[in-house]
Amino acid sequence: MFPLAALVLAVSAVAQQNPTPPLYPAPVNSADANSPQNVSPDENSQMPVFRVHVYARSARAVNYRHRGGSTTVDFKGTSLMPAINGKAKVDGKVGRLAVDVELNHIDRPIALGGQYLTYVLWAITPEGRAVNLGEVLPGDNGRSKLDVTTDLQAFGLIVTAEPYYAVTHPSNEVVAENILRQETKGFEEQIDTRFDVLEGGQYIIDVPADQLPATQADSRVPLDLLEARNAVAIAKAAGAEQYASASLDKAIDMLQRAEDYLQRKQGRTPIGTAARGATQMAEDARVLTLRRKEQDRLAAERRARQEAQEKAEADARAAQERAAQAQAQSDEDARRRAEAERAQAEAQEHQAASLAAQQQAQAQADVARQAAEDSERQKEEAQRATQEAERARAEAIQQKEEMRARLLAQLNQVLQTRDTVRGLVVNMPDVLFDFNKYTLKPAARERLARVSGIVLAYPDLKLEIEGHTDSIGSEEYNQTLSEKRAATVRDYLVSSGVSIANVVARGLGKSDPVADNSSAAGRKQNRRVEMIVSGDVIGARIGVSPAPDTSVPSPSTEKPQ
Repeated sequence: MFPLAALVLAVSAVAQQNPTPPLYPAPVNSADANSPQNVSPDENSQMPVFRVHVYARSARAVNYRHRGGSTTVDFKGTSLMPAINGKAKVDGKVGRLAVDVELNHIDRPIALGGQYLTYVLWAITPEGRAVNLGEVLPGDNGRSKLDVTTDLQAFGLIVTAEPYYAVTHPSNEVVAENILRQETKGFEEQIDTRFDVLEGGQYIIDVPADQLPATQADSRVPLDLLEARNAVAIAKAAGAEQYASASLDKAIDMLQRAEDYLQRKQGRTPIGTAARGATQMAEDARVLTLRRKEQDRLAAERRARQEAQEKAEADARAAQERAAQAQAQSDEDARRRAEAERAQAEAQEHQAASLAAQQQAQAQADVARQAAEDSERQKEEAQRATQEAERARAEAIQQKEEMRARLLAQLNQVLQTRDTVRGLVVNMPDVLFDFNKYTLKPAARERLARVSGIVLAYPDLKLEIEGHTDSIGSEEYNQTLSEKRAATVRDYLVSSGVSIANVVARGLGKSDPVADNSSAAGRKQNRRVEMIVSGDVIGARIGVSPAPDTSVPSPSTEKPQ
């Protein structure tokens, strides 16, 4: 096995923050690898999100409020076990979240392959870090319950089939994942998360599944002991006897103790205690082995680079010595040639002196004539350069005017836009916000998405977002509301791809009305958010501004703001 971290090709915009990246390769795609959840939405449906070795799934995560009480999410089965359903109750405690999970219709994991003995519940953070929350044991009636706690606040929940409970990274055998209810409490915008999952055969890459101890054991052997046998066998196959012998010896000792308890019929509790200890120690030995193998590989690479560098330096020194010898010989040859040439030059010098006097007079005449010609040519070139610069300036102005007019027309198709000396002013009326709030309605989100798509097509545009209110209410209330509405528009544009460095948001409260606040129609016009689009790329204001929208807005039953 070799470290996989150097081979992983991440999907777009997914910056993995997992502190323990996968350190080993995985075989080819499994049965679920071509499901819609295992394939990038931006690529062909048959192409894995990660090439060959690592696959990605996407789930829904919720940022649960700190001490926010209890809420519930549902579970649904994947294509591996579509009959699974259930729910998870998440209860906010002091310094932790309590998670109570109930699952129904969950089959025995061996249905997915002889190497799978159990299920594990995972919490996946928005950054893709997977945390093992505990083992899920299906009952005889296909039902399972699990009560755990976590210090995470934002996460999604999945259930995977695993060879033993102490695994440190989820396999791609995802049998169930959470889905959000409409009443699920948390932030209004749930977080989309993508996370790495390992190919199903990852843990048994060095030993075939049908040769694992658990596949040949008596059916009366407790599950905990089967997991321990497999964990020790997998650790040995990974090379733990060489790289983590102390940890492996402890795992073997605990396994032998569990086997002894089984022979002496000591009961499930002592057998399970020793077996689970052996499983955990074997997993630690396996992970330590992979890390030390990675360290050995990196050390070998460093040695190879050092040897190559030393050889290159030796070759460079030898080349320098050869070059110095060649240079010395060349210098000697040059000295001899110089002496011969100097003798010849002295002979020619006398002849050249007389000829030079004759040529001097002719040269002076040529210089005077050439100077006159150069002066005339420079005047012509200066005139042409001036004309070319004027033409280029006119073309640049025309291009900016055309770009400004085109941008004005495009924005007017989405929202009312007018051309001013400040720039193109895009007007978002009050009806696009929730009543008396700064949250965007769906129609506003749709229009802003179209606006961001238009703006992204024009480089270096600057956007000033200004919130305005009518005169009803206190100065402080109107100022705060205008600031929050402007900030909401700015944040949505940034989330749609507009650079935050090009967007400024501020609230002007009721200080800049465009209509009389004494009437409901006037106040409705004053309650708005204006987006001023400017920048050198679209130049100055074009000749004639479009006529302002004088249509009377439809009657509204909303109160001011």
